[in-house]
Amino acid sequence: MAHIAAIGERLRIAGLASAGVVLHPAQDPEAVRTAWHGLAPDVDLVILTPAAAEVLGEGPVDGQGPLIAVMPP
Repeated sequence: MAHIAAIGERLRIAGLASAGVVLHPAQDPEAVRTAWHGLAPDVDLVILTPAAAEVLGEGPVDGQGPLIAVMPP
C-alpha cells in the first residue's frame, strides 16, 4: 500500500489528514528540511506546499526518492 506525506505550512496541509495523508507541518526552512530527511522509507508520494518546494529546490528531484507533487499557490 502506498503511503502519502505532506510537508508545509500547517494551514495549507491540514485538510489532507482526512484523506489519510501523514502531515509534517513545517513553518520555516529548517523544519522543512528536517521533515524531508525524516520521511519514513515507505512514503511513495510527498505533497509539498509551494514554500516547502522552494526550500527544497531541485535536490529531491533526483529520481531516487518518492514522487513529489507541489500544491498550486
